[in-house]
Amino acid sequence: MGHVDHGKTSLLDAIRQSNVMDTEIGAYHVELESGSVVFLDTPGHAAFTAMRARGAQVTDIVVLVVAADDGVMPQTVEALNHAKAAGVPILVVLNKMDVESARPDHVKRQLAEYDLVPEEWGGQTIFVEISAKERIGIEELLEMLLLEAELLELSANPNKPARGTVAEAKLDKGRGPVATVLVQNGTLRVGDVFVAGRYNGKVRAMINDRGHHVKNAPPSTPVEVLGFTGVPEAGDQFFVVGSERDAKALSEFRQAQHRATQLGPQSRVSLEELFQQIQEGDIKELNIIVKGDVQGSVEAVFDSLQRLSADEVKINVIHQAVGGITETDVLLASASNAIVVGFNVHPTTGALIAKENEDIDVRTYSVIYDLISDVRSAMEGLLEPEVREVVVGRGIVRELFRTPRMGTIAGSYVNWGRIIRNYALRVLRDNRLVYEGQVDSLRHFKEDVTEVQANYECGIGVSTFDDFKVDDVLECYTHERIPRLLK
Repeated sequence: MGHVDHGKTSLLDAIRQSNVMDTEIGAYHVELESGSVVFLDTPGHAAFTAMRARGAQVTDIVVLVVAADDGVMPQTVEALNHAKAAGVPILVVLNKMDVESARPDHVKRQLAEYDLVPEEWGGQTIFVEISAKERIGIEELLEMLLLEAELLELSANPNKPARGTVAEAKLDKGRGPVATVLVQNGTLRVGDVFVAGRYNGKVRAMINDRGHHVKNAPPSTPVEVLGFTGVPEAGDQFFVVGSERDAKALSEFRQAQHRATQLGPQSRVSLEELFQQIQEGDIKELNIIVKGDVQGSVEAVFDSLQRLSADEVKINVIHQAVGGITETDVLLASASNAIVVGFNVHPTTGALIAKENEDIDVRTYSVIYDLISDVRSAMEGLLEPEVREVVVGRGIVRELFRTPRMGTIAGSYVNWGRIIRNYALRVLRDNRLVYEGQVDSLRHFKEDVTEVQANYECGIGVSTFDDFKVDDVLECYTHERIPRLLK
């Protein structure tokens, strides 16, 4: 894991001595004299978070790649927070040591602030200095990985039915449901009957990370498996069973369970139910992700939240950063059963969709006191949520038109939900609030309409605002009264 352009792909290329871009399997197997290592690539961290969210400890060690000339960047912090949330040990690789501007000690000091202290400084984190481009330090890295694996006592028995984890899955037009499976124990063979998540199947074919068809896959082997009855999810447990009848019965039972879970109440933590969960002993720690418009705001919110920790529940800020609330933030919240709070920033469209899918409590504030007051009241059981903002749709401004009656009309494309006339509207520029008002005029072509659905174009007019810009995000919202959930 690591920041963009810090050398993750180059490192994999150097380890395998081939072009990793040639394969789409996403997991790479390296056989060494003293053991095997499988590298799982995590672009965007989405697969890693999804695995963690479903309770699958597919990753034994996180290799955090940091460019020695660039240092700690936003995605570096995101990556190490994902690893900490998963409870997985971290090995740091300082890449690009061949460039003149490399400052390894500076990067070590930066990472020490995040509790990744090098062993030579008295800490417990292994640091390896390499150059993926010049292929320097690769052997030492592999040795350190195998040493760490030995200390963690990572081992597997090949002489038993296979068990593993789904790393990626997709629906292929020509081949049907296909999944990359990491075999973690036992040996997987062509013809084996299996269950993975809610689906079952029979191994029709297996393809390794080099594109070769194989008949069997021992432990620590990633293979693309064909033969699923449906597309499993990243992080689903995969295991071989004795008969097709047993596999089908278990699959049907799990699908029924899944339907019941989807229809039943969700168990995510929310501020409304926090006090009740504290009283019942379900919550000992409230995980929070903080996003803000500037670093000073983020630090102020962080300090205020830290002071709220009490005997009954500890406030744990697992990630803090400047910028809008992103899909990655929501996925990390899902993985860590956290809530997301934003100060003077708002969620992206991807974050709103993920929030609904993952059922995560995302809150935005423009006054720090309100944010702190809400969390304190929730901890004390005094929160009285009477009104909640509900975002109903998002649009993006594509063109601007001038009219005598309404001034500037925003020619917009609705990319999520729906825009409704007379509903509240806010204008966001770079995820920051520019204006709040309401939709006074809404037209689809030349026709006045009451609402416009996603994937349609419309003209939006606001009588008290005409400073629209192309690429502005228009967020349509309303307020709903929510009954008090606490007893």
